[in-house]
Amino acid sequence: MSPNTHLSLFFLSLFLSISLPVLSSPYISPLTFIPNYQKMLKSFKIFSYTPPQPLVFSTPAESLFFSSLLNSSFLTPDPDRAHLFFVPFSSATPTRSLSRLVNELRTDFPYWNRTLGADHFYVSCDGLGFNSDRNLVELKKNSVQISCFPTQRSSFIPHKDITLPPLADPHHAPVKNESKNYLGYVKYGAVKESSLVNELSDDQDFLVERQPSDVLTYEWRLSVSKFCLFEYGDGDVSGISDAVSFGCVPVVITDRPIQDMPLMDVLRWQEIAVFVGWKNKSGGGSDGAKQLRHVLGRTYGDEKRYEEVRGSCVTAGQHLVWNEEPQPFDAFHMTMYQLWLRRHTIRYARTEVA
Repeated sequence: MSPNTHLSLFFLSLFLSISLPVLSSPYISPLTFIPNYQKMLKSFKIFSYTPPQPLVFSTPAESLFFSSLLNSSFLTPDPDRAHLFFVPFSSATPTRSLSRLVNELRTDFPYWNRTLGADHFYVSCDGLGFNSDRNLVELKKNSVQISCFPTQRSSFIPHKDITLPPLADPHHAPVKNESKNYLGYVKYGAVKESSLVNELSDDQDFLVERQPSDVLTYEWRLSVSKFCLFEYGDGDVSGISDAVSFGCVPVVITDRPIQDMPLMDVLRWQEIAVFVGWKNKSGGGSDGAKQLRHVLGRTYGDEKRYEEVRGSCVTAGQHLVWNEEPQPFDAFHMTMYQLWLRRHTIRYARTEVA
């Protein structure tokens, strides 16, 4: 299917989604998203500094983002045309070497000092912690960090930093019109072994997978389940992208607010997922399954409301897909779109030396 066809189908699905009440749209700004996306494609330019050595990343998502960026039309050899500047370095770069790299940017190029690095960005899956070194302080506090989801709280600054959508294994197309036979699906590793999981195992409305399954079985389980359970912080949340794509509404069990969800500048996650506050996640109490069922029934007991949310999941799912060759509106382009939204930075006036 050609990119133009993909674009036409997406315009159609977007029109249908914003024709519904605003609450059913998965987008934060459904009326301006498409025009802004088109502006980004036409004008957004990034200058990449030359890496000091071949780059090695710790995750496939980082590598795929980097290779997609290098082969994209966003890259420009002219730094004067650039809106943002990419600082490339390997995942295992020592702190001292990273400080030296930033210092070289400061002394060898005029761009860092104009904003103290605020119009620069870098990729680091684990994120950077705070440090007393001036170079690292400016890199951490001013530059946009692109990390992997989830990121440690101490390594992520909300509204500035970005997380990459999880890179899922390639799957077949979601099963169409599959009846939802199960209320919830708990994937092996997504929620830690606990009294809650044990209770759900005894509940015939919940499908608990204790051992990893083959791809086709996994896809079928996603397709026939209304909700997919994930534990934020301790569990494996990489399957959220799969759940969304297959119309299995994610239920995120958490004991604190989440501020690093992927594409938070684009998607209204409260219309795509259910966030369940759980102070005692490891235990869940003796009636954890009953409490969970109550929350899901109270929030999405109405079938029409559930179908709206499931539809938002499927629409949003196309933005969480990584492709070896980037396609319109996929995970790479949505990450670039979030960078484009951050292109306006305060440019400090350069002091002329008398």
